[in-house]
Amino acid sequence: MHEAKRHPGGFATPSLTTLAKAPWRANGHLALAVSQSGQSPDLVATQQALATSGARTLALLNTLGTPLGAASDTEIALYAGEEKSVAATKSYLATLSAMAQLLGHWNEERSLLAALEGLPEHLEQALAQDWGPAVEALQAADRLMVIGRGAGLAVAQEAALKFKETCAIQAEAFSGAEVRHGPMALIGPDYPVLVFAPPGPEQAGLITLAEWLESVGAKVLLAADASVAKRQLTLVDAGHDDLQPLSVIQSFYVMVAALAAARGSDPDRPRHLNKVTCTL
Repeated sequence: MHEAKRHPGGFATPSLTTLAKAPWRANGHLALAVSQSGQSPDLVATQQALATSGARTLALLNTLGTPLGAASDTEIALYAGEEKSVAATKSYLATLSAMAQLLGHWNEERSLLAALEGLPEHLEQALAQDWGPAVEALQAADRLMVIGRGAGLAVAQEAALKFKETCAIQAEAFSGAEVRHGPMALIGPDYPVLVFAPPGPEQAGLITLAEWLESVGAKVLLAADASVAKRQLTLVDAGHDDLQPLSVIQSFYVMVAALAAARGSDPDRPRHLNKVTCTL
């Protein structure tokens, strides 16, 4: 069996370029930029600075022929189609899929590449899940926590953002490893907590955490696969640990759109937001 290589990586903070004017030393690095529109000035400036500092630059874009694409050595189209909603969803899913494919081929990880072949079918199944109990439980909420862990923390953060954007709910995302620290002081009777616990090495700890949260009075919505009898929300097993977040967020998106409508909001046109945000 081929053993995947592990390459260290990290985030490049755009303000270090645009505001602090800090120099980069990026020889031997890959700079990966991700954007739906390809027009954000801070991303373009950072990509240009990293290229000047020796990095090889790659952009994942839903719109080709953009400033960010021009600033990159290579651009890869996501082909998600036009994002008509201000709150991007399908381009986010397409980005996760593209990153999984990139890592699968880079590491020659055959199990991941095989699972990607079955991903469209699993996402169709995830789309059909009934998360009606979450709509009912959260219709009157003004705040909540979203908990994930490992690769699932990223979609917990995306879910929290979508709660803010489309439902005007003050949602915060936390790792299951961190929530028993300071954030637990927020938990009171019936405080809503959405826990993403798909199959994988993080699942057991997240289920234990969900049980503990219930014991202290939280209103827990546990999203898990069929192996977890105590789940409130159903998840589809995506067939590989690294792909579980895609199945999770697919089911979530359908629910949050219904929740926004139930709260009298238009999820496609959140207040104060524009499709392209220009930041430096």
